[in-house]
Amino acid sequence: MKQHEQWTSKLGFILAAAGSAIGIGAIWKFPYMAGTNGGGIFFLLFILFTLIIGAPMLLAEFIIGRSTQKDAVTAYKKLAKNSKWYYIGVLGVIASFILLSFYSVVGGWILTYLWKSVSGGLSQFSLEEYTGLFEQTIANPSQALIAQIIFLGITIWVVQAGVQSGIEKASKILMPLLFVIFIVLLARSLTLEGASEGILYFLKPDPSLITPNTFLMALGQALFSLSVGISIMVTYSSYLEKGEDLVKSAGSVVSLNIIISLLSGLVIFPAVFALGLQPDEGPGLVFVVLPAVFDQLPFGAMFLTMFLILLLFATLTSAFSILEIIVAVIVKDNQEKRRKIAFITGLIIFVLGIPSALSFGVLSHITVRDLLLFDAADFLVSNIGLPLGALLISIFVGYRVPKSILEDEFFQGSPVKKGLFQTWYFLMRYVIPGGILLVFLQSLGVFDK
Repeated sequence: MKQHEQWTSKLGFILAAAGSAIGIGAIWKFPYMAGTNGGGIFFLLFILFTLIIGAPMLLAEFIIGRSTQKDAVTAYKKLAKNSKWYYIGVLGVIASFILLSFYSVVGGWILTYLWKSVSGGLSQFSLEEYTGLFEQTIANPSQALIAQIIFLGITIWVVQAGVQSGIEKASKILMPLLFVIFIVLLARSLTLEGASEGILYFLKPDPSLITPNTFLMALGQALFSLSVGISIMVTYSSYLEKGEDLVKSAGSVVSLNIIISLLSGLVIFPAVFALGLQPDEGPGLVFVVLPAVFDQLPFGAMFLTMFLILLLFATLTSAFSILEIIVAVIVKDNQEKRRKIAFITGLIIFVLGIPSALSFGVLSHITVRDLLLFDAADFLVSNIGLPLGALLISIFVGYRVPKSILEDEFFQGSPVKKGLFQTWYFLMRYVIPGGILLVFLQSLGVFDK
């Protein structure tokens, strides 16, 4: 894939960008984040942060990438010559290494469950047995590491050959199918006895459940779910044609992300309450609840296999984007190095991910600030790396990039009125940096003293 290669269609770009988030961000992580942080009040804060901070930040990364047509480090160098702003891209690369190291562990869990589903070993269990199965799966060291390296192997294989044609073609088929499966699940989940309690928990905000940590987690999820803050979208938008409407594209990605998050919550939480589980189940929520829900569907085993295949695809799409930012920065215009760099990078990520893969089993006794190694890596990226990167990008766009470049990219191919640009520009300069800074300081415990 050449550095200047472009998406063949706007739809392909939107689905690929949305796919970067939908797998782990909306389907896996969002339900358990909402379940452990107040349900409806978390969802409300998530939507607000997504619209006020996430969407403008997504558009900012689109502008940086499309205006320069360069990788995540070179883009900042081109817009701010002879300065240190390119370290934003460097931070993004480091964060991507950590992110993919524990993300690939989750990808391995999905592969393991898919194999169990295909082989008939994932049905007709009690809720307690599904919980035990998940705990056994993530605690098995050899199984966790083998599944992780297979997941990374697939990711490396795609990225070393160039991701766009494969991702784009597959996205146009599988992403709509993902929505179809969600609708089937939704219909079943909402008709379970006791489902209304879960709906109220998810959609009725309870202000009494708000804590300072709720704000932190909601903002972290808003940034995480849109893949902003580590310049992934700078890389993806660098392959976008100049004439495309960036504002509309950002709106489409944000809308898809919120819709998928909504569907995830409406599938998971009614089932959680109907089946007698706790909403704060944690990272295993999808792996425990969904198999139990499918068990109550006609042809449930077939639907579960289909869902796991689509979830795997969505998860891989995210992995492609994370690995691509690293590979693109190292390879630059020398595409002959892509295969070697993709392999070496993937191997390093696998090694970095070993502690996360083993943190639920043989390394469960090792914690960082009372967090398992997997959770510590997640916290480092979601609540420190992403907010810090987003803060720096907002300052860079708001105060360093010439306003004329921002306006040119904002209005190119877009019929939006000037007032929308002024609102976005105001948010980037005066609202978003302060909001992210407050939450970032909260994550460091500054306000706990």
